[in-house]
Amino acid sequence: MTEPQGRFLTIEGIEGVGKSTQVARLSQYLAERGIDHVVTREPGGTPLAEKIRELVLCPRDESLPLPAELLLMFAARAVHLANHIEPALMGGRWVICDRFTDATYAYQGAGRGMSETDIRYLETLVQGALRPNLTLLLDVPVAVGMERSRQRDAGGARDRFERERAGFFERVREGYLSRARAEPQRMAIIDAVGSMDEVTARITNVLESRSWIS
Repeated sequence: MTEPQGRFLTIEGIEGVGKSTQVARLSQYLAERGIDHVVTREPGGTPLAEKIRELVLCPRDESLPLPAELLLMFAARAVHLANHIEPALMGGRWVICDRFTDATYAYQGAGRGMSETDIRYLETLVQGALRPNLTLLLDVPVAVGMERSRQRDAGGARDRFERERAGFFERVREGYLSRARAEPQRMAIIDAVGSMDEVTARITNVLESRSWIS
C-alpha cells in the first residue's frame, strides 16, 4: 500500500468511557478547522462489515467459539479497511474510528485470554504495516464505566460483551493500559473521569501537541 495522505485516529476504551460522545466532538473539532474526514466504527463500518458485527455481538443460543470470535473481528476489519478506511486515507481524508485493533488485543487477548501471537499474525495479515497515527485511550475505573453503561442502557438490550462481569473488564482495561505504556508515542491515555468538556479539552490538547493542525 502506498503511504496514506490522511491521518488515522482511533478512540478506545472499555464500556462506559464516553467514546461515542468524544468521537462526535472530535469530528466537530476537525470540521470547524476545515479538515475533511470520515467517522466510522469497529466492528462494522461498511454494510458487509456491519453484518459481521451482528454475528459477533448478538447473543444467541449457539455459542461462538473464541477462535471464531477472533477471526470474525479480523474478517470485519479486512472488509472495513479495504472498502472504507484505506480509500479515505489515500484520498487525503482523516479517519476517526471508534475502536480498532487495540480493542482486539484488549478484549480477545487480555479479556478472553487468546494468544497475542495469533492476534499479531492476523494483524499483519489484514493490515500490513498500517497502524493508527494516534490512538486516544479513554480511561475510567471499571466500576465507573459499568455504572455509566448501566444507566445508558437501562431497559435496553445488551450485546455479548456488555453482558460480561467486572473481572472481564478489569482484564480488558489492564490490557489497554499495558499497550499504551508500551507505545506512548502512538497511544495517549485520556483521563475520562470528569465532565464531557474536560475530557474533550484533554483530547484536543493531545491532538494539538502533534502539530498536525495549524
